[in-house]
Amino acid sequence: MTNAQNEAGSVPDLPDRPDRKRTGLVTGLAVAAVAVVVVGALLVSGLTRDGSDAGASGRVTVKIGTTDASSDTWPALKKLAAEEGIDIEPVNFTDYTRPNPALSQKQTDLNLFQHLFYLADYNVANHDTLTPIGSTVVVPLSLYSKKHTSLGEIPKGGRVAIPNDAVNQARALLVLQQAGLLKLKGGGTALSTPADVDTAASKVAVTPVDASQTVASLPSVDGAVINNNFALDARLDPSKALYGDDPSKPAADPYINVFVARAADRNNPTYLKIAKLYHDASVTEVERAESKGTAVIVDRSRADLERIVSSLEKTVRAAR
Repeated sequence: MTNAQNEAGSVPDLPDRPDRKRTGLVTGLAVAAVAVVVVGALLVSGLTRDGSDAGASGRVTVKIGTTDASSDTWPALKKLAAEEGIDIEPVNFTDYTRPNPALSQKQTDLNLFQHLFYLADYNVANHDTLTPIGSTVVVPLSLYSKKHTSLGEIPKGGRVAIPNDAVNQARALLVLQQAGLLKLKGGGTALSTPADVDTAASKVAVTPVDASQTVASLPSVDGAVINNNFALDARLDPSKALYGDDPSKPAADPYINVFVARAADRNNPTYLKIAKLYHDASVTEVERAESKGTAVIVDRSRADLERIVSSLEKTVRAAR
């Protein structure tokens, strides 16, 4: 699912949840008085019982970090949520490195921009505990070119740009291997790097660039492996991609895109409601249309998503 509207530093921290523990005994009218005071304090502070930001009207505002606030999916999801008393505020970031720190720092409430493997790699690298609370889609990672119309036209010694973040970089290398353009030593893994490329047995060389710059690199390379959101933002036609992996296969599980929350908020009913609303037909139909049929909708249980992340985190730790 990507352009800059808000910078992470400009989003204010959310207020701390008030301490609702009370000591001592109250009876009769005192109980009612305490209840009135507590309810009044909640309205004044702008907090709901689940800790979400709310106004005096009782509506809840939820800030969701993303790299594609311009996506047509947001209006569809916002409309459904509004009917449930939830006002969704997408907070846009210009690259993949910023939404997770912003979530950890409570500048946002949730984020929706990453797949499970990216989340696992982030958690391990940053000793964090961000957790998936709902699945959305798996999308292909595809090879595009402005110079060639088929794999066969890419010349020996050609150059291909790939995303430089660890997880998408490895996936891109596997895509190029599947396409027959390069060979990875030992067959490659989900954590392969350009150092694992068998240059003597490969047709092309790779140039890692920031994922957001893969589209911009197209005129100067023979091809670029581009994340689906950046490809769609650039109005590239997925049907014209030279090659892509298959998002419908079990091997694509690590690349399930997810709503992510702080571990302390994994049971927040408002956040879980948003993740559930995503799977309403009015939202998923927009997702499929906007992805030009490339997105595969995935509805997996939270427990299943947490299990996959835990397994991936072990894989990442073992490789470090």
